[in-house]
Amino acid sequence: MPACGSSRFGVSMWSVGGRDEWTAKCRRAEELGYDSITVPDHLGTAPAPFPALAAAAAVTERVHLGPLVLNVPFYTPALLARDIADTVRLAGGRFELGLGAGHMKAEFDGAGLPWRPLPHRVDQLARALDELPRLLAESAVPTPPLLVAGNSNAVLTLAAEHADIVGFAGLRQVPGRPPGTFDVAGADALAERVGFVRARTARDPEFNFLVQHVAITDDPAAELRRWAAPAPYLDPDTLADAPQLLVGRIEQDLVDRVVELRRRFGFSYLTVFEPAMETFAPVVRALRGR
Repeated sequence: MPACGSSRFGVSMWSVGGRDEWTAKCRRAEELGYDSITVPDHLGTAPAPFPALAAAAAVTERVHLGPLVLNVPFYTPALLARDIADTVRLAGGRFELGLGAGHMKAEFDGAGLPWRPLPHRVDQLARALDELPRLLAESAVPTPPLLVAGNSNAVLTLAAEHADIVGFAGLRQVPGRPPGTFDVAGADALAERVGFVRARTARDPEFNFLVQHVAITDDPAAELRRWAAPAPYLDPDTLADAPQLLVGRIEQDLVDRVVELRRRFGFSYLTVFEPAMETFAPVVRALRGR
């Protein structure tokens, strides 16, 4: 974890490729100055979290590693604790444990697991939060820094109670559409979610923000239209000021936006997706130690 008051930055890797490709990407992230390498927990092309993170630990020296975030209903607490314990050991303590309640019905269907309403999935997350510290202690492993991410009142309440790091993606389920269909929350909606957490914790958790898109372009409006095109329910005209979309004409535009994210929302830990790793690297350099 960084010294109090400094920013840090992570990259979320969405594909492994072969061993050489994975090694090169992880080393490049460290070389560019990123503080963490994370992987999601989705069926399909995304990495299997624990083997990917163990492999990343073997070829890096400094970066922290973790899932962003584990789909807790995919696991039982005992099996999850086993994988966490050995990955913590292999990472030499550079492990951050990200947990969430799951949100993609199609993935539960693909895994042959029942898709249950959110309250049930939140109960599974709460059970894991209660049991994992004991199970890890039985394996002689301390509980690593805990990140809990979500958007619902129920998940954010758990985050306020348990998390060292609270994760925000700035996305919300579109009413009436299949689970996992997301709209981009505006700045006011995001501020409300941050305020919801702050009102429910007496601690001072770190706030992580998952940036959805990064681009340096001479035509930001056209870039936003291109980005939104696969989701026709998004209105490109409302996206120009969306905090999750760092789109500008010069690198300084992005630096200024990141500074504003910290000032307004308290986001001191930003994660970008793998395709943005090189584009965002100058921002990482500009804000190192700030």
